[in-house]
Amino acid sequence: MTDKVFLDDAYLRDCEARVLDVNDRGGIVLDRTNFYATSGGQPGDAGSLEIEGLGTLEIATTVYGDDRTQIVHVPAEGSTLPKPGATVLCKLDWTKRHRHMRMHTCLHLLCSILQYPVTGGSIGAETSRLDFDIEDASLADKEQISDELNRIIEGDHGVTDRWITDDELLAQADLVRTMAVKPPMGTGRVRLVEIGGGQIDLQPCGGTHVASTAEIGPVIVQKIEKKGRQNRRVRIAFAA
Repeated sequence: MTDKVFLDDAYLRDCEARVLDVNDRGGIVLDRTNFYATSGGQPGDAGSLEIEGLGTLEIATTVYGDDRTQIVHVPAEGSTLPKPGATVLCKLDWTKRHRHMRMHTCLHLLCSILQYPVTGGSIGAETSRLDFDIEDASLADKEQISDELNRIIEGDHGVTDRWITDDELLAQADLVRTMAVKPPMGTGRVRLVEIGGGQIDLQPCGGTHVASTAEIGPVIVQKIEKKGRQNRRVRIAFAA
């Protein structure tokens, strides 16, 4: 099992670890990692591993193993792979990770403004999107949403997390905003992300986030697209 250090400290740029395994596809499994694995619309982290005796190995992306208990670091093609037991230093591509953190937190704010079921989403370093189940298109005005997003962002609201049990989440089904993607359950506990002490947004999430809404910076709603009879796709981007 890989210890998900990013859940405890999303700002940890470097992390010492030990190689547990190199799978048959060349993926590297560590005992612990600060690299986020692709999940919930957020891309897996890139960066590098500094390996004792081998030098620096570039990591193209990070994914979950088949049973989701292990995180697999996917090396650049042609890399020399470490042996199990080797000591490594995991170094994030921090610029990309931090932009993902800012975007992911902003999408939570978007959920707080458009309180409709979420049918899909994707997080990027430049632009991101959420799809909402909205029948009346007039309820989604991009200028109004942009203004509201930036108002909340400028409010410098804290972003924190806490854990509840699987049973507690099942008893509060309204916390789950996504229709197709369900929060990770089965370990006995689920992580909740709170913005403004839960007054602005509160929902289960395993992603990485900034510590305050002010850290997101100015954003704009680029466009709102119709994707089906009731589906509306809202695209956001950094304004600066």
